[in-house]
Amino acid sequence: MKTDLDALMQARGIDALWVTGSADHNPAMVYLTGVAHVTSADLIKVRGADPILFYNAMERDEAAKTGLPTRSLDDYPLLEALKQTGGDLLKAVAARYQQLLSDLGLASGRIAVYGKVDAGEALAVFSALQQAMPGLEFAGELGNTLLMQAMATKSPSEVEHIRHMGQITVDVVGQVADFLMSHRVRDGVLVTSGGDPLTIGDVKSRINLWLAERGAENPEGTIFAIGRDSAVPHSVGASSDPLRLGQTIIFDIYPCEAGGGYFYDFTRTWCLGYAPDEALALYEDVLNVYQQITGGLRSGTPCQDYQARACALFEARGHPTIKSSPGTQAGYVHGLGHGVGLNIHERPFFSLIPGQEDLLLPGAVVTVEPGLYYPERGLGMRLEDTYWVRPDGTSEVLAEYPLDLVLPVRST
Repeated sequence: MKTDLDALMQARGIDALWVTGSADHNPAMVYLTGVAHVTSADLIKVRGADPILFYNAMERDEAAKTGLPTRSLDDYPLLEALKQTGGDLLKAVAARYQQLLSDLGLASGRIAVYGKVDAGEALAVFSALQQAMPGLEFAGELGNTLLMQAMATKSPSEVEHIRHMGQITVDVVGQVADFLMSHRVRDGVLVTSGGDPLTIGDVKSRINLWLAERGAENPEGTIFAIGRDSAVPHSVGASSDPLRLGQTIIFDIYPCEAGGGYFYDFTRTWCLGYAPDEALALYEDVLNVYQQITGGLRSGTPCQDYQARACALFEARGHPTIKSSPGTQAGYVHGLGHGVGLNIHERPFFSLIPGQEDLLLPGAVVTVEPGLYYPERGLGMRLEDTYWVRPDGTSEVLAEYPLDLVLPVRST
């Protein structure tokens, strides 16, 4: 949690955090500022002190809404720095930041850098600043970064943001189900009132509209994939594909609060009208694993244990898994779940990959999403909900929705 930042900084030998970029769809910045209309900013947190947001003067009112201590970048005039550097823009920007950091007492030490900016510009600025301030070390991280470690557990207010997004998500899923079931069938295909086939693209356009009406965004897109596409886990679905009866449809939706706030993650598999026997058999296997895993979530346990258990359960039912058949593209082919927050994929990870030995801790918000995939048979099956591990160690699904496989449709 954010309250752990100073302790994490101490443990990792970090003297300050520097987050740069906008406060819109920039998880590191949003984590500390909230969603705000601050398009170009720098946030610096010295260990043991509150973060300070350095803002463009035109956005002073928006910066103030964050509730953080703020300072205007106009206090460090770029024109003056350009005069002093003979018009060299890179040297001027570096000189400006040199003065800013010196005012914060950061003439030496180790600074961890985060945010979303142009990689080339960032490389140029930090390289120039490193030359100007050799006593500082600018540190990048990969994998289990300091901020990712903090984000792995959520405060009660963060959980409520995710719960709210969960309710929006299942409301939209219900609207999609009603929309599909309202259509008539001709020759085994759903058709519009004008007699044209209803397509994946028709459904997706409405998903985006219905999310926007509820104050949510869909920046990562939506998986709504039918038939063989449903059997490749991250195939998003072809917009032109018609919606046929009896084929598996994987509907994986993961919207966020407008402006790049908290995400939710949810999947159902549907068959329109009826489910063939082979689809029913896969559904029963996936549902069984889903129920056994979610019924046994306990805080303090290694997340790898749940992935290993999912593999064992699927293997006992005759399915290949990435444990028994590494690299398989049929059967159970992915991790069991992951954390959810300001990033759609956060720690902890339910994986057997070395280096991802996360624990399931109180405050974690995680997905559980077992699935089976058989591309050559045109069958994909996945069920997913997002769970919160409560302070008492028990788990709670943050948005309830039926697990039904078959959606009935109108007769011709």
